[in-house]
This record gives sequence, structure tokens and C-alpha cells, in this order.
Amino acid sequence: MWTFILWIILLIICWPLALLALVLYPLLWLILLPFRLVGITVDAVFDLLSAILRLPARLLRGPRRV
Repeated sequence: MWTFILWIILLIICWPLALLALVLYPLLWLILLPFRLVGITVDAVFDLLSAILRLPARLLRGPRRV
């Protein structure tokens, strides 16, 4: 919502820049998409390694008592 409000303000102040931003935003999103996918993959790998390293401690702790 804030992005839209800021874009409306930019449209009022400088409409050519607002239209340029409207055209370039999808292109920038497409260029940055592979970096987001790499970030998600690296985060998943670190979560997997963390789970593997903590598994022996969880097994030795035993079942939870409620």
C-alpha cells in the first residue's frame, strides 16, 4: 500500500519519472528473480545442515514430557 501511495505522489510531482518507474519495475523484478531463488536455496541448505547437526542432541534428549 505504501508503495502505491509513494508512486501516486511521484506521479503528481514528476509524471515522466513515475511512468519510467512503472515500466522498469517489472524488468528489475525479472532481473533480480534468480538472486532470490539462490537466496531461498542457500537458506534451505543452511536449515538442513542445522537440522542434521542438531539431530544427535535431539535423539539423546529423549521424548518430550508434557
